[in-house]
Amino acid sequence: MITMEVLKYPVSTEKAIRMLESDNVITFVVDKNATRSKVKKEIENRFKVKVKDTRIVIDQKGRKKAYVRLDKNYPAIDIATQLGLM
Repeated sequence: MITMEVLKYPVSTEKAIRMLESDNVITFVVDKNATRSKVKKEIENRFKVKVKDTRIVIDQKGRKKAYVRLDKNYPAIDIATQLGLM
């Protein structure tokens, strides 16, 4: 069985950091085959948080990005700090 790494790496652009601070949204580049439910499950299991909403888009460079809004009781800045973004 082939295992898939759902989350590839976090995005640290100016827009992503602004969303992190103001909207409690953390952005990841994810695997091409990742779905909303897989991303949600992976975030909740890996970081022990509650996900409120997940949006997935494919950017102009062909990367699949997941915008993950966390529950208000779980600050996204804490995850960014764990990942070394802040």
